[in-house]
Amino acid sequence: MTKMIKGLAMKRIGEIGWVEKEVPSCGPLDAIVKPLAVAPCSSDVHTVWEGAIGERTDLILGHEAVGQVVEVGSHVKDFKPGDRVIIPAITPDWMSVEAQAGFSMHSGGMLAGWKFSNSKDGVFGELFHVNEADGNLALLPDAIPVEEASMISDMVPTGFHAAELAQVKLGDTVCCIGIGPVGLMAVAGANLMGASQILAVGSRPDCAAAARGYGATDIINYKNGDIVEQVLEKTDGKGVDRVCIAGGDVNTMREAIAMVKAGGIIGNVNYLGSGDYVQIPRIAWGFGMSHKFVHCGLMPGGRLRMEKLASLVAIGKLNLSPLLTHRFKGFKNMEPALLLMKDKPRDLIKPVVTIEE
Repeated sequence: MTKMIKGLAMKRIGEIGWVEKEVPSCGPLDAIVKPLAVAPCSSDVHTVWEGAIGERTDLILGHEAVGQVVEVGSHVKDFKPGDRVIIPAITPDWMSVEAQAGFSMHSGGMLAGWKFSNSKDGVFGELFHVNEADGNLALLPDAIPVEEASMISDMVPTGFHAAELAQVKLGDTVCCIGIGPVGLMAVAGANLMGASQILAVGSRPDCAAAARGYGATDIINYKNGDIVEQVLEKTDGKGVDRVCIAGGDVNTMREAIAMVKAGGIIGNVNYLGSGDYVQIPRIAWGFGMSHKFVHCGLMPGGRLRMEKLASLVAIGKLNLSPLLTHRFKGFKNMEPALLLMKDKPRDLIKPVVTIEE
């Protein structure tokens, strides 16, 4: 095995570049994996160009990958070198007390299950380390192309988690704020969970078309006026039962609270990259007594969730190809793919980079 690897890193806030590092070491429970397909994320953009989680120096970026196992630790039972695997963006420490309490994504502290490109080098390297391989890797079904499978690592579970946090039930009216790739998966998740009317908030035509394909019944364009007023008009003034937030900023919660019914639930998975406070409107919140609930969360990671989501794709109940609008080949194209995610041209939903085997 080579002694050094290269990777695309956050050099400092506002700057990316290539770095060389030593090959990561493999602990007895762990695995070393080489990427087969990776995808840049808006979270990478928030991290680098907004400094959302603070300064990071020469930290290899990326947390969405499908790869091939190169090495496993002596205690790993279910995976071996050569296996093609899906790696979740969130890789908890499964023996932690937080995991035992049901919040594995916060194992070791708030958000600490998010390790890649946060507390350790991410997947935009020639090799990367995965902790607790038996709990954090999932075999890639042969029926799923690697490009599409890379969406299972983060976009699908994060979007679906918005619908889970909102506790969507049969026949609910749902508004999904933001229809980038995560928001589109919130639409798909709400649809699979039985929502009836699904209002999707976004302005880009390609995203709107994809949202309709995933089950949206109405498109709310924020460029056409206040989205709360548009949602109330579409629901005969009643508002919606559930709101999924997968985009926006610190002001978006105000809109969500204003459009959800008393007794309704808001599920937020949006990564707020800037701002100090989230606004809650006093009157729309029923002066504090509305029974309007706000649930926010980092997506659950781990093997079981990857396997279950992959089964939806393999069996044909979830088509991920509409998400992949820009395809790159070769390790050197990680940088232009990430910059494309930063610039967000109107025809972009999600870029993916395949790496030659």
